[in-house]
Amino acid sequence: MSIPSVQPYPTLADLYKAASKAFCNLANECISEYGVFRVSLSGGSTPKRLYEMIACESLQWNRIHWFFGDERNVPPESPDSNFRMVHEALLSKIDAPESNVHPVMVNLDDPATAANEYQCLLEQHFQGQKMPVWDLVLLGMGDDSHTASLFPNTAAIEETSRWFVENWVEKFDAYRYTLTAPAINSAIERWFLVSGESKRQALANVWSDPLSVSDYPAQLIDATEWFVTEDAMPR
Repeated sequence: MSIPSVQPYPTLADLYKAASKAFCNLANECISEYGVFRVSLSGGSTPKRLYEMIACESLQWNRIHWFFGDERNVPPESPDSNFRMVHEALLSKIDAPESNVHPVMVNLDDPATAANEYQCLLEQHFQGQKMPVWDLVLLGMGDDSHTASLFPNTAAIEETSRWFVENWVEKFDAYRYTLTAPAINSAIERWFLVSGESKRQALANVWSDPLSVSDYPAQLIDATEWFVTEDAMPR
């Protein structure tokens, strides 16, 4: 994997400022050209502040559709829920039509059914497309080089035809829900947000050769933009 040309941000605040500006510019461009902006959101700790900043902007909220790139198999009121985090940081603060918000309908006892239902929802929204053509997929990366809920040595990283699947993650002894790599790479823009010293080795692994996607699943994604802080850059 060729190492991308990345200009790191001195601080996390600088990263958020740049990513928020880029998000709003892209949203406005897509709405102006297509009448709609379709974005798949990331969970995790890094994007929360970004969502809070976006909520303070004046965007055409009725023209934006919000999807989720992954989710945990927990109720929406759980503190571990990605939907809860996004709702508290962003969706509860803007005038977003309920019909424009598309959370994963978690099924604690039958995650396969929940994943199939979200697959069907996506197929209805992106009718006639082989893969969902998002305007933007926002992604984070864990210190084990996972992204979305594509974890090392799990079944989902091998999926090539489905858009959205349930994924058993042994180290958590739990299911996660996730977009597959092809469904992420079908986006027009694919942005990674990576910050902190704990991500330095993970990023070095992802940018290394030869490819080892089973160990470093973020290698599966062809990123169009890396928002990285200086402390996360490999040395």
